[in-house]
Amino acid sequence: MLGFKCLYWSRGSDFMRPESKTFVLPCAVPKWPQGSGFGAEVIKLGEIEVCQITRFRYVWGCNLSSDGKQGVSFYKPNNLPDGFFCLGHYCQSNERPLRGFVLVARAASEIESNGGCHVNTSHMPPLLNPVDYSLLWCSEDGNDDNFNGCGYFWLPHPPEGYKALGFLVSSKSEKPDLEEVKCVRADLTDECDAYRLIVDANSKFSKAPFVVLSMRPLHRGIYGRGVSVGTFYCSSNWSVGEELNVACLKNLDQGLHAMPNINQIHALVRHYGPTVVFHPDEVYLPSSVSWFFGNGALLFSSHNSSGDAIDVEGSNLPCGERNDGKYWIDLPSDNRRENVKRGNLESARLYVHVKPALGGTFTDIVMWVFCPFNGPATLKLGMMNVALSKIGQHVGDWEHFTLRISNFTGELWSIYFSQHSGGKWVDVPDLEFIEGNKAIIYSSKSGHASFPHPGNYIQGSMKLGIGLRNDAAFSNYCIDSSKDYEIIAAEYLGDRVVKEPSWLQYMREWGPTIVYDSRNELDRIINILPVTVRYSVESIFNKLPLELYGEEGPTGPKEKNNWIGDERWAHYMLYCLLFK
Repeated sequence: MLGFKCLYWSRGSDFMRPESKTFVLPCAVPKWPQGSGFGAEVIKLGEIEVCQITRFRYVWGCNLSSDGKQGVSFYKPNNLPDGFFCLGHYCQSNERPLRGFVLVARAASEIESNGGCHVNTSHMPPLLNPVDYSLLWCSEDGNDDNFNGCGYFWLPHPPEGYKALGFLVSSKSEKPDLEEVKCVRADLTDECDAYRLIVDANSKFSKAPFVVLSMRPLHRGIYGRGVSVGTFYCSSNWSVGEELNVACLKNLDQGLHAMPNINQIHALVRHYGPTVVFHPDEVYLPSSVSWFFGNGALLFSSHNSSGDAIDVEGSNLPCGERNDGKYWIDLPSDNRRENVKRGNLESARLYVHVKPALGGTFTDIVMWVFCPFNGPATLKLGMMNVALSKIGQHVGDWEHFTLRISNFTGELWSIYFSQHSGGKWVDVPDLEFIEGNKAIIYSSKSGHASFPHPGNYIQGSMKLGIGLRNDAAFSNYCIDSSKDYEIIAAEYLGDRVVKEPSWLQYMREWGPTIVYDSRNELDRIINILPVTVRYSVESIFNKLPLELYGEEGPTGPKEKNNWIGDERWAHYMLYCLLFK
């Protein structure tokens, strides 16, 4: 098993900063099958072409903690291809090996740009120099041990009708050259919002407040056309929800020609497909959908209380429409019930949905795993563990994780780990690899949430050690998604390329809804606790997701928000704030 935690350092005066050496995957990226614009390194967005730069030149950095462990460095893109121009600089924490990108752009030829759906009717060039810069913030004291000299942050002033797409950082007080960066015509851009916090320079290390955040397109998902430039946003008075004074790009190529074709999809899954590892004490393992149907699963409805058998393809399920609560699936009612609950690992496979991300400059390969049953939760109260009788259990559990792959090169960039009502994006340097470029997905005991590493994760208060346990550990119970998979949807390829299975059109619940008074069970636990901790425990219980208070079968993959939308990282961050 391979883990990549190393950090490359060089010393500049008394300041530690990483060299401009990027993280590399365990194995080389292969040559992908031919066809389309996938992996061609340059992507046409209409009137401009963009290239992804992952090599950088160090500009400036700082330490934000007394122990020097919270260093941050700023970089400019290095070795730009001929004719391409910088759009802004890049920022990253020093706690990880250098791994990021910024896009550089050039004007597409008139023939190429007119071949798409967007034609310049304004006679304004797509790219222009800024007319000026304004100094947004500077570190002021270059002799401070926390700063590697003085750092200056510059906001480009775009010409009228244009937008700036990033900030510049310099180690000199003179304004950057106007040729240093390009602004983009406004109709070729889209809105963006602040994403992850990178720098929060408090008064201890800075005479003026200052924050740096990464940015992402505001319009994301299958139909979003916003393209991430990879630059950062900075402000001396930022507040949540404020409108940013920089933009992202927009993909005006309606054909999304950089997306992979079907042969390239298969090659990507075979090369990157993770191994899903279940807990060694897991009772409720996955199965294929057809095994579940073929072993006695029943379809119930508001007018049929006895249930009907479902054929192995699910072709007799009601399809389309909406989840109106009139139909649901349940386990067999005969002696097969307990056996079906436990699943069938030999038949299990990953169900793959392929969709455009970040305006078609990335591909999301969403892998769904089905478990016939989700087991009850275990409550952690400090050193004590309490097995709950009902809370958390339900019939029909759909979980997923998502591979995000660059369409410029076909390189794996990050994986989204779905965790109950939220989830988390994890960048490639922080993954574990089991073979080549294939990561490990750890599935938690009973609940099947996914994690990048083994461990005991708490859904509640990590600080107090109170909440629901998510235990993940290595075992021989596993599925190799690079081999055991089925592509069930890739809408951008058209209707005839991927045939969606009948059961995918079933929009109702995959399990019955059973309401029980689980609050009584929690109250009994609270009442046996010492008075000194009762209030804290009750407060945490009140913040747990509502679905834990009743047994309700989930809807299928197509009814999930992430089917057409982006993954819910922001929801995850809110969740962390609630339970910190």
